[in-house]
Amino acid sequence: MLIDALADYEVLARPDEAARSRLLRDGFGPAPRYEAFLAFVDGRPVGYAIIYETYSSFLALPTLYLEDIFVLPEFRNRKAGLALFLHCARLARERDCGRMDWTVLHWNELAIQFYHRLGAQHLEEWQLYRLSRTQIEALPLND
Repeated sequence: MLIDALADYEVLARPDEAARSRLLRDGFGPAPRYEAFLAFVDGRPVGYAIIYETYSSFLALPTLYLEDIFVLPEFRNRKAGLALFLHCARLARERDCGRMDWTVLHWNELAIQFYHRLGAQHLEEWQLYRLSRTQIEALPLND
């Protein structure tokens, strides 16, 4: 599974069976929460992208959010990643999105260089924050 390869690349835990079931349900069930696209080389799936839309209150337009884009290392420099990225950008344009956003790990120089070559800018003034599911459940939400 390509998501396993991304987890290995980013030194993260692979999705467990429950997560795999949710991925299938949330991407391909009756109420999809994301869209997924595959890149193929010689009939073999070698990369994928996952996107979904958010909304910018300041632009009053949707934002296309690129959650994941990954190509197996042995297939990089064969334009599979570029094809995936440009497909997502094309969808952003077709859907009248005001922007396209994503994050990248600070150590992933290959990805950073790829994005810079495409004209993307690093937004240094924005800092990503996160609450895990456990932290959300610890909040006093019943008040």
